[in-house]
Amino acid sequence: MEWKGYVLCLREEDEKRVCRSLWRCPDRVLWWHWADRQDEPLERCPVPNLVR
Repeated sequence: MEWKGYVLCLREEDEKRVCRSLWRCPDRVLWWHWADRQDEPLERCPVPNLVR
């Protein structure tokens, strides 16, 4: 996995703006998780075309 940076998003559950940490696997799929919740599993990024 290669770290690709951060994306600022609105987290609906608490109405806070929080960064998501982006990761790309060798198959070039983007994965992310909330940057302030490091122990949560990665989720597949639903909008990879919006992130470069």
